[in-house]
Amino acid sequence: MTQEQQKRSAAQAALAYIEPRLSRKSIVGVGTGSTTNHFIDALATIRHKFDATVASSQASAARLQEHGIAVLDLNAAAEITVYVDGADEVNAARELIKGGGGALTREKIVAASAAEFVCVVDESKVVDVLGKCPLPVEVIPMARGLAARALRSLGGHPAWRENFLTDNGNIILDVHELMIEEPQAMEEAINNIVGVVCNGVFAAQAASVVIVAGASGIRQF
Repeated sequence: MTQEQQKRSAAQAALAYIEPRLSRKSIVGVGTGSTTNHFIDALATIRHKFDATVASSQASAARLQEHGIAVLDLNAAAEITVYVDGADEVNAARELIKGGGGALTREKIVAASAAEFVCVVDESKVVDVLGKCPLPVEVIPMARGLAARALRSLGGHPAWRENFLTDNGNIILDVHELMIEEPQAMEEAINNIVGVVCNGVFAAQAASVVIVAGASGIRQF
């Protein structure tokens, strides 16, 4: 099974997981990324079973609307039944690194608003220690240098993602070689850097359940 097939399989498993939890009044939170795109395509097949969605990015909102699925502003949503999103990495405690696509702040906001956070990944994303992939940090543009120096003091090597702005109009610093053995402490330390809007460690807001697709099938933890 190719990685793309695993992503599609994980998305289908996520749909099967959330479907019994939905009603005609339900609002589904939808994340951003390649695995989530497969989930959006699958979600369209049951769009008559829920009311609307909230999207974590403009790209996901556009894809949902192309399928004829209603997209609400988060402030107009009374309650999000479940939020489904992928991850760049996940550990055994269901703590994540997210935001490779640059939507980390909105992803974290929607995840925090949902009653349940379902993370869907292929098996390549499961790691023992977070940090093998770069950690995205959203920063107010004028604080780029200040934030980069502070991130270096934490042991990372930040690189400015040039020619990229988030949906919020901010920049991304991708922090390399930052092995995150204590995710919650690292998440808090980075968030306390002046000029940082949000970072891609999801530990305080870890996933409720992780659905993993691999060569041997689907598992969850």
